[in-house]
Amino acid sequence: MSPNSPSAAAAGVGARQPRMNPMVNAYRAGLRRGMISTRIQMTSTSEILGTLIPIAVLIGVLLFLRRSTFEGAEVALGAMGLPSIIALGTLFSAVMGISGLLAMDRTNGTLLRSKSVPGGTTGYLVGEITANAILTVIQALLVLTVGLILFPELEFASPGRWLLFTLVLLIGLVATLAIGAIAGALVNGPKNMALVMLPTMLLMGISGIFYPLVALAGWVQVIAQIFPLYWFGLGMRAALLPDSMAAVEVGGSWRLEWVFIVLIAWSIVGLALAPKLLSRMARRESGSTLAARREGLQRDWGV
Repeated sequence: MSPNSPSAAAAGVGARQPRMNPMVNAYRAGLRRGMISTRIQMTSTSEILGTLIPIAVLIGVLLFLRRSTFEGAEVALGAMGLPSIIALGTLFSAVMGISGLLAMDRTNGTLLRSKSVPGGTTGYLVGEITANAILTVIQALLVLTVGLILFPELEFASPGRWLLFTLVLLIGLVATLAIGAIAGALVNGPKNMALVMLPTMLLMGISGIFYPLVALAGWVQVIAQIFPLYWFGLGMRAALLPDSMAAVEVGGSWRLEWVFIVLIAWSIVGLALAPKLLSRMARRESGSTLAARREGLQRDWGV
């Protein structure tokens, strides 16, 4: 058979393989989407204000606590609270950001439209998680910079502390993003976001963010230590506060081994559950479910 014959050409076409795995292509498209989304949000006045105003409020609270102290502590409550504020801001941005976005996009049809493109749902999810992660890290570094200026008693001058801060931030970010993705997959629309908000607010109140955990009741301490926020904040405090401040923590130490054990455990569980729940959520999206969801919103909110 001649190399130039139609049969040979057809055989060559049939043997041709795609140059890129579809899943790899979906992830690459998602990363590009995430970078574009990040650039848009960083140049949007409303998005910038939406990020800076909560940070300013939290810093204001810490300044108010600047002269308040806890018995046995060598630094003011304001300095004690700043590492925990970084952990809190990361959790709030990751959990509420991802879950709120998924709930909104399920209602406006964005998620459904992504299904019309091969790998579109994967690219959509990777993009939104990427944008959220980048903005959350920027927010954490901004709070850290302001805190180091306002609270000279913080210690961040050694490579060991830089490494500890980076590791705790990244592992905590993975854990909280996974939790946000799980919550977003389970919440069916914006009207149910209170089911995510209320537990998050309750967790903030019992996790030693604004006051040492040892000041709370014993049973509250046990509950707080089940969830990642306490350990996230503890790791941040170990990275930024003087070593002597470990005396006011549970057990009188930073318990860094448990910081990593708990945060990694939550990350593993979250990363195992989130893809399955997100896939199930995407499969269930259809024109009829979108229409029913919009009708529900119009009926409940009168729009």
